[in-house]
Amino acid sequence: MRRRKIAVAAGCCLSFLLGTLLNVLFIPGFDPHQQQPRRGVTPAFAGSPLYWPAEDRESQRLELARQIRERYEEVVRYQKHQAPAAAARRLVRPLERRLMDLAQQRTSSEQTLRLEKGKAPQAESRGGSYPEAKVDLALNPPLLGCRDIHNVTSLHYLGSGYTKAVYKVVLNRTLAVALKSVDFGGHDIENCVKQYAALEDCYRLASYKIVKEMILLQRLQHANILQLYGYCYQDSNDIPDTLTAITELGSPLEMIQLLQTSWEDRFRICLSLVRLLHYLAHSPLGSVTLLDFRPRQFVIVDGELKVTDLDDASIEESSCTSNRDCFIEFPARNFTLPCSVEGRCRNMNEKRNLYNAYRFFFTYLLPHSAPSSLRPLLDMIVNATEYQQIPEAAIPDENYRCWPSYHHKGCLLSVFDVGEAIKVCENHSQCKAFVLTNQTTWTGRQLVFFKMGSNHIVPDPDKITYVKVTG
Repeated sequence: MRRRKIAVAAGCCLSFLLGTLLNVLFIPGFDPHQQQPRRGVTPAFAGSPLYWPAEDRESQRLELARQIRERYEEVVRYQKHQAPAAAARRLVRPLERRLMDLAQQRTSSEQTLRLEKGKAPQAESRGGSYPEAKVDLALNPPLLGCRDIHNVTSLHYLGSGYTKAVYKVVLNRTLAVALKSVDFGGHDIENCVKQYAALEDCYRLASYKIVKEMILLQRLQHANILQLYGYCYQDSNDIPDTLTAITELGSPLEMIQLLQTSWEDRFRICLSLVRLLHYLAHSPLGSVTLLDFRPRQFVIVDGELKVTDLDDASIEESSCTSNRDCFIEFPARNFTLPCSVEGRCRNMNEKRNLYNAYRFFFTYLLPHSAPSSLRPLLDMIVNATEYQQIPEAAIPDENYRCWPSYHHKGCLLSVFDVGEAIKVCENHSQCKAFVLTNQTTWTGRQLVFFKMGSNHIVPDPDKITYVKVTG
């Protein structure tokens, strides 16, 4: 029995080491001896795409081509957003000087990898033409590229997710950076190859997620967003133009270890997150939401929290025709936001980020061992997100008077959004709930009734009630 356990453990270790080695071999700059080209993936099971009828194989090929084109067009949409001139005139920091020193010998042809700019890919009659693999990011200096990652030292595998594998390397024996590349053993590639039996096309589909992330890292310049240092397109094995992103290196965010640090350090992390939330809500690209907000998407750099994974970010506010379409479902609580006259769910991106920050960070990091003098304030901050939402409901009574009010027997005020309504309710000692109406002022501000209780709630399809959670 003991020998069997040892054999199983040895097998697991060997599998992990083999998987890590395969990922390393597929990173551009880490493949000194090109392997013999493989002619695609040949599944060994009868149900694979290679054994399907010709019509089914053609249908699957067209479906994969459609997915690649859609993801490419998404990349182009993000790339066309122009950052304000002020963002381009930021000061050069000491670290960027070091990057410039590393890149100063590179020729202009090595610095820029071209894509047909502004040219939409032309589809053939059978839908077989794919967008080009290379996307020119037109990075301002400093820019690192393929030449810088050919002779790296201190290579360490850090981890991988659905799409990417991440490595730590040292450039020029002085600068530690992170390298991100498509994980050939990851969920995205594995599932795609099983379905379509086309490794190169499946790689291209996955690589556009890295391109999207690089574009967002370039456009969103903020102290709490990881810096993009450069990238490399290079043929690797049988796949042309494989992509490696070169980014700032951070330490993984470990919540258990973070809870063991001082309250001041945890407060600094929360403050970093608040600054990030404000920037994402008012970024040059509009309101940006992080669809995957878990702690593993963040790293720590010099004590500051930074978001590192942006391939699942979005700048699209959900479209709607009524409040019913603006429903957000979370494990512990659901929300319904108002549908604007423009047909978009008002501030949905910002609210999703805010609530995720509350449930993943604030509720764990702020209250524990906080200074006694700050606990009342912290309770107010943490509880500010805790309003039970009751869609299609209203409170007909339980009014109180306030000034200035649009209603002489109650407290009816105009607000910009739900966040401002919460602030008003927190500032009124009588307020225990508020009701969002579907009416607005001539300036577009929403009218809200503030209530001193919620004992009698009635159905109303045009209103949303928020009740303060106590205890």
